[in-house]
Parts: sequence; structure tokens; C-alpha cells
Amino acid sequence: MTDLTRRSALALAAAAALLPAVARAQEREPVVWDLTELYPTLAAWEAEKDAIVAALPGLAAHKGKLGESAGSLRAALQAVSDLNRRLNRMFVYASLKADENLQVAADQERRQQATAVYAQFAEAVAWMEPELLGVGQEKVMGFVAAEPGLKNFRFQLTDLFRRAPHILTPEGEKVLALAIDPVSGVNEIRNQLVLSDIPWPEITLQGRGKIRLDNQGYTIARQSPIRAERKQVFDLVFGTYKAYGSTLGANLSTQVRADIFQAKARNYGSALEAALGPPNIPTAVYRTLVAEANRGLPVLHRYFDIRRRLLGLPDMHYYDIYPPTTKLDRTFTLEESRKLTIEAVKPLGPEYVAELTRGTGARWTHAYPQKGKRSGAYVNGGAYDVHPYVLLNHTDDYEGLSTYAHEWGHAIHTVLSNKNQPYETANYPTFTAEVASTVNEALLFDVMFKQAKTNAEKLFYLDKLCETFRGTFYRQTMFAEFELGIHEAAEKGEALSGERLTAMYLDLLKKYHGPKVVIDPAYATEWAYIQHFYFNFYVFQYATSVTAATYFAEQIRTGGAKARDAYLGVLKAGGSDYGYEVLKRNGADLATPAPYQALVARFSKTLDQMEALMA
Repeated sequence: MTDLTRRSALALAAAAALLPAVARAQEREPVVWDLTELYPTLAAWEAEKDAIVAALPGLAAHKGKLGESAGSLRAALQAVSDLNRRLNRMFVYASLKADENLQVAADQERRQQATAVYAQFAEAVAWMEPELLGVGQEKVMGFVAAEPGLKNFRFQLTDLFRRAPHILTPEGEKVLALAIDPVSGVNEIRNQLVLSDIPWPEITLQGRGKIRLDNQGYTIARQSPIRAERKQVFDLVFGTYKAYGSTLGANLSTQVRADIFQAKARNYGSALEAALGPPNIPTAVYRTLVAEANRGLPVLHRYFDIRRRLLGLPDMHYYDIYPPTTKLDRTFTLEESRKLTIEAVKPLGPEYVAELTRGTGARWTHAYPQKGKRSGAYVNGGAYDVHPYVLLNHTDDYEGLSTYAHEWGHAIHTVLSNKNQPYETANYPTFTAEVASTVNEALLFDVMFKQAKTNAEKLFYLDKLCETFRGTFYRQTMFAEFELGIHEAAEKGEALSGERLTAMYLDLLKKYHGPKVVIDPAYATEWAYIQHFYFNFYVFQYATSVTAATYFAEQIRTGGAKARDAYLGVLKAGGSDYGYEVLKRNGADLATPAPYQALVARFSKTLDQMEALMA
């Protein structure tokens, strides 16, 4: 969860160093998922796709009947839900098959076909929400009270009427829908420029050879153990971004104005309210996160000084943030990663351990890197009636182990949600999605630190934990503060040129990194590197997730069965309530300072442990 996503960043950062490990992985016996559990053959998938398409027009038969009776409402909602359930399963198969080998054109085309069916489905049900609003909350909720078969749709319908003040007339919704395509083009323009058109410079690094400093190359090269090389990497990369700063600034400014347009069109008071309104996250969560991260900055500044000492440097510059300060001379096979993860989650109780043991022992995983396979790691849990699938590119280092525990946290979250919720409320929100994975990592840390045989090994694990706090809590909050600042500036009518964006970002870099980290003003064009600024107040959820995970992990360590069950209650709740409410109900109110202060205290305690070992 750093600049792109946490796992993608880890994969990129390790890419060059892992080439021998990738080669070893390809020589092993493949560990691949069994997609026949979704469809026995490609022909069966094709037949189901065609059947779904054929069923779409039938949904129109319910149009105009939603207010007739509780039975007619149930029939309509169930028909839509059942077809959506089939559609999700169909899409999961196409997506997983495509990611096995991105070079197989037929598989990529199949994913495109599935995406097109999704668009057809959205069009086929676009009339439902306006019609329900027309029927009225009192009548609809009366139907829900009278008809047990509508129980699974209660939350969905309650949420619809909560959002009613921000839902437009059918004509207005149509106009906003038409605006989606040109507005989304802003991010596409940015990606086209950054990923394709900018002529990124190359650098020759000792021991690595020539590297092109595009996003992937930069992520690798900035870890160079040679300080002069790191400085050269930063000079080249951010100098290149500066050359395109005016264009990228105009582009990001357009994205910000588009966010504000959407907010005003939907009758929200600000772009922040519009982004947090649909998932029903109080704006106090966002503002409290920023305030408490700022209050905890002295602890982050202390970490930077410890990092300087570990690197043996006389001073600390911004380009000294990324080289590793510690080393672990230990490897972890896939089976060892499985055993260690199962051991780590024992505090979560027998049900969790049993589900993890079952899932990791079955063919749910595509485990090793191979030619053409999608990079990184993820869990796809969209097939409610089957099980989640886990894509890994496992390598035998600690990052491979940590990624294994992280992704299986997502997978068992999905298992427990599906097990305890009907299809209609099983899909958990983004606000809770990263909590389960990060709790697994925290519990893995406990096991690894306890097993460590030397001070050097202990220092390695402590530093990894510190990097989580730095990269996932503080850095993501810095991004969130920048995103809020540029939106609020635009809402006041202020212009956002590339030069203005750079000045605002420089102020934040200096504040977050403190007086003892030298920030070259030229590096403040880093805002142009962060794609998340095009995702409309998304990135803050990485910081809130690690905060909630740190809270729950500490509760699990000290609170016994009651604390464990509260945490499992989060996982089992799925999408039956708003993510903020689910966390609050189980002890973590992220609109208050306490969870953030607990994370900062844990960070400070970790630094105490590091300094004791260094002494």
C-alpha cells in the first residue's frame, strides 16, 4: 500500500533482484488454480455468457411494477441479484484465465467480452433506482417489513434512500453517466503520457547494468546501495517530470475540477463529501487521520534519524529513504510460507485456522511467476458460490512470505463473509478490505520476531514493521493531505498549475520528513508520479486500514477470546453495514484520535526496540 498499491510496489521493488528466484520458481512443479470449479470447459463458459446476455432483456419485464406489491418488488430484486451473481462468476473466470498469460490474445478478448456484458447489465438495470425512489421510502420499506423474502435487500434499499438527495432525475443521471467517459479520459491521458510517451532516461548502476527509469525502473533503481547513484536516479526522474510539469499539472487540475463538478451536480458540499458520501464515511475520519498523523510526526522524524544511522550516513536526504538498511539471510519456500502463516493466525481461533488450512491446501492459488503471467498479487473473491482465488508470484524471500500472509488475509476475509452473509450483503467495502490482510501481516511479525535467533534478524523484522508505518500510514496520509489541499484550493477558485502543485507538495515533503531530512525542491515534482491523485480520495483508506489493523492486532494479543471475536465480527459482517460502522461497532472508531494515537505509540515502541538492539 504505497505509491500504486502496496503489493504492486513490493513486486516492482524486488523485480530485478528476484530474477534468479523467478528462474528457480519456473523450474519447480507448477502450483496452479483449478478453474474447472467455475466452469468445466471454455465451451461451458461461452454458453453461460450467451445465456446471461439472452436473459438481460427479461429484466425489463419488472419495469413499472416495483410499487405494485411486496411480491413484485421481491421478484424484481431477486431476478437482478441472481443474474448479477452469475455475471460475477462468469467475469471471475475470464479475468483469472486472462491473467495466467497476458500474451494469449484469446484470453484477453474473453475478458473484454465479459466486461462488455457488465456494461450491458448496467444499462439493463439503470431504471431500477429512479423507479424505487419514485415509489417512495415509506412504501418500499413497508414492503420490506411485510415480506421476509426482502430481508436480504434491506441494507441495499435503506442505503438507496439515504443517498436519495444526491440521486438526480433519470435525465440528470443520464447526463452524468454520459460524462463518465470523457472525464475518465483524464487519467488515461496521464497514463499514456507517463507510461508511453515520455522518453525516460537510462542509468547504468553498478551490479545491475543499464536500467530505463520508467516507473518500474525507478522503483528498482532508487534502492541502490550507492548514494551517488540514488541521487542521480532522483535527479533524472524528477527532472524529467519537471519537464512535463505544465502538462501534467493542467491534467491533474482538470481531474480535480471534474471531481468538483460531480460533487456539485450531486448536491454535495465539497468534493471530499461527495467521495465519502456513497460509502457513508464521516469526513471526520479523513480530517482526524490527517490531524493525528501530523501530531505523530516527531516519531516519524525519529525513524528517519535511525535509518540514517543504520545506513552509516552523515546526513539524510530524500533519496536515502528507499535503500534497505537491514538484511535477512533466510529463505522461505511456498510450503514454509504456508506453515508460518498458519502458525501466525492461531490467535484468531480454530475456525480461522481451519479455513486457512483448507484453502491453502486446495487448488485456489496460482503460485509462481511464469512467462506472460500478470505481476504482483491479488485475491479475486467474486465467485460467491465457489471460493476466492489467489494470484501470487511467490519468491523465497521475506517479501514472498509477507505477501503470502497478506493475500490469504483477503481470501479468508472473503470466505468468512460468504459463509456468514447472503450473496446480497457478502461483498465487503473498500474501507475494511485491507484490514484483514494487514492483521495477518502483524501476526506474522509476532511469530517471526519471536523465532528470530540473532539481533540482526530481530532488527530486520523491526525495520520491516517501521517501513509499514512509514509507507502505509504516514506517506499515504501525506498523499491524502495533498489531495485534500488541492481540492480545497480549487473549490476556492484558485488555479492549480504544475508550479503551484509542486510548491504545495514541497511544503508537505518538508513537514512530513522533518528538519533533518534534506528535500531538494526539484524532487517535489513527485506529485506527478502518484497515480492515486486521479482516484478521487481513495488513497487515505490505506492509512485508515493499517490503523485499524494495528488496533485489532494489539487487541488480539492482549484481549483474549472477546477481542478475537470482535475482530472476526468485522470479517463476518461482509457488506451488511457500512465499513466505518462495522469497525466502530467492533471497537475501532476511526473518526476519533485513539486508534491513530495507538499506531503512533506502537511505532514509537518499535523504535525503542530498534535502538536497544543497535546499542
